[in-house]
Amino acid sequence: MSYDPKLADRIREALIGQKKVREVTMFQGMCFMVDDKMCVCVRDDRMMCRVGPEKYEEAVERNGAEPMIHGKRQMKGFVFVSPEGYKAKKDFEYWIRLCLEFNKVAKPSKKKK
Repeated sequence: MSYDPKLADRIREALIGQKKVREVTMFQGMCFMVDDKMCVCVRDDRMMCRVGPEKYEEAVERNGAEPMIHGKRQMKGFVFVSPEGYKAKKDFEYWIRLCLEFNKVAKPSKKKK
């Protein structure tokens, strides 16, 4: 597991005020769950943003963003964002806002028994 602790701290700070935030080791990094749904993750120095299928095409066109490939499969609704895409405060806030907007309508994962 490898992730940028400064980026993780920045995300923690951005999620203050959200209900039910917890951190889970996932996708070889740190994922932030909001309301028991994966919201945003840190892997190496990149953010993995869960933006949903409706905003996916728009998101992947932004500076520093690229599709998330997991194994050999492209994960529609998820994008990786490199530091150039979130370095500026307004860009970072854009990604957090997009993740939180989708989180409101995202379905929670099925609980394992």
